[in-house]
Amino acid sequence: MQEIVDGLTSSERGGEIARQLVFPYLNHAATMLESGYATRADIDAGMRFGCGYPIGPIALIDALGAQTVIDGLNALHAQTGDPLHVPAPILSNLDSAAGAEEAAPELRHDIASVGVVGTGTMASGIVQVFAQAGYDVTFVGRSAEKLDGVIAYITKNLDRAVAKGKLDEDGKSSVLERLTGAVEREALAGVDLVVEAIAEDLEIKRELYRDLDRIAKPGAILATTTSSLSIADLAAQTSRPGDVVGIHFFNPAPIMKLVEVVSAETTSPEVAETAKAISLQVGKHPVSCGDRAGFIVNALLFPYLNDAIKLHEAGGGSLTEIDDAIKAHAKLPMGPFELLDVVGNDVSLAIEQTLVGAFGHEGWTPAPLLEQLVAEGKLGRKTKAGFHTY
Repeated sequence: MQEIVDGLTSSERGGEIARQLVFPYLNHAATMLESGYATRADIDAGMRFGCGYPIGPIALIDALGAQTVIDGLNALHAQTGDPLHVPAPILSNLDSAAGAEEAAPELRHDIASVGVVGTGTMASGIVQVFAQAGYDVTFVGRSAEKLDGVIAYITKNLDRAVAKGKLDEDGKSSVLERLTGAVEREALAGVDLVVEAIAEDLEIKRELYRDLDRIAKPGAILATTTSSLSIADLAAQTSRPGDVVGIHFFNPAPIMKLVEVVSAETTSPEVAETAKAISLQVGKHPVSCGDRAGFIVNALLFPYLNDAIKLHEAGGGSLTEIDDAIKAHAKLPMGPFELLDVVGNDVSLAIEQTLVGAFGHEGWTPAPLLEQLVAEGKLGRKTKAGFHTY
C-alpha cells in the first residue's frame, strides 16, 4: 500500500504521468459512489477482482488522502479545462459514504441444474465453472462440432489442473460426466438457471430471449453475460421480466474471480440475490450494480485507457514510458497500451463509443489514434500488431 502511495506522490516524471491517469480514474470512482450506483466495497472489489488491481479506487483515495486527490485534480483541471477533472463533491466527505456491511446473500430459488447457451470461449468457461462446482450442465450450440469444441476446451483445462496436482483423474471424470451437449434449445426446458453467452448483438439476443421465454420452465432464472447491452431490453422480450438478470463473468471465466450481478428495474430482488449466492457457490466474488452502460469495471477502466492514448497523443510520454510509469508508480499489473492490445482495440473502441453514447461526456470521446489503429486492422495481440508489435 505504502509503495503505491509513494509512487503516486513521487516527484519523478513517472509519478507525474501516473497521477495524470490515475487521479481522473479515482474521481470517476468517487462519482460512481456518490451517485449510489454501487457501494464502495463493490467498486473496490470490481477493480481488484476484475482487473487484478492491488487496491480498489475508493481504498486508494483513503490511502492517499482525499485532499491529495482533490489538489491533484484541481491542478489537472486548471491545465485541461475538462469538467471530468473537477473533484467530485463526495471527495470532501468520503467517510459519510462508508455504508453498512451487507448480509451474505441466500439462494431464494432452488438451483439444481444449469443451462448455458453458446460455445465460444466465455460460454465454455462458464460451463466448466458450474460443472466443477457440482452442477449438471446442459450446453447448447449450433452444431455437434461446436459442442465438441466446448468439451475439448474444458478437457484441456482439466488436464492442465491434473498436471499441476490441483485435480485428480476421478475429479476430471466427474466434471466431464456432468456435461450434456445439445443442438436444440428445447434441451433447456428443465433447467433452473439459463446463462446465455452468445454474440454481443442485441437483435440476436432478443430472439434468444423470446425463445427462452417459450422453452424455460416457470420460475427458471434467465441470465445474460452481456457486458454492454440493456438487461431491461432483454427482459422485455419475455413474459417474466422479474426472472431476467445480468451475471457478467470475466474472461477467462474459470480463472477470473469477479462476477457483476446486474439488476434492471424489473429484476426481482430474490432473483438478484440468488444470482449473487450462486456466484459465491461457484467460487466467484459477486458485486451488485444497476443496468447501465459499462456496469462497474468497464465504466471505470475504459475512460482511463482512453486518457492514456490522449496523453500519448499530446506528447505526454511514449507508449513504453506511460506503460512503465503505470506499472512502476501505480503498481498496476499491465500498462494501458499493453492492456488495450490484450483486450483488442476494436473491442475497446466499441466499449468507449457505448460509454460516450450513454453518458455524453465529451472527454470520453475515443482517441483518434485508437480509431486509426482499428481502421488499419491493428487490433492488438490477436493481429500481432496494435499499440505494440508482437
